[in-house]
Amino acid sequence: QVQLVESGGGLVQPGGSLRLSCVASGSIFSISVMRWYRQALGKERELVAVITGGRTTNYADSVKGRFTISRDNAKNTVYLQMNSLKPEDTAAYYCNVAARRYSTDPPSNYWGQGTQVTVSS
Repeated sequence: QVQLVESGGGLVQPGGSLRLSCVASGSIFSISVMRWYRQALGKERELVAVITGGRTTNYADSVKGRFTISRDNAKNTVYLQMNSLKPEDTAAYYCNVAARRYSTDPPSNYWGQGTQVTVSS
């Protein structure tokens, strides 16, 4: 199996910054796409940022210019640097990866357990 563990969430004032990390472990042959999602209370889960194996990135309009996704393939880790945080960024943040356990496998999606980000004064 592939396990994802997020960290870095917490309480921050508006305008502040946080850096989320998500480490993938287990039987991993390769990881292609890595994503961050978020889900606010009472709302649907939404895609925040994506980074491909070739390091192409894409962002939700609501976070463009404030959030940066990056990855360290040697550590099987994806990061989300969040700057200029706003109260509306408050949500549980989840990482999602498409990973192959073996070279002959098609990629499968795996989810972390989530880390809470609260932006409040």
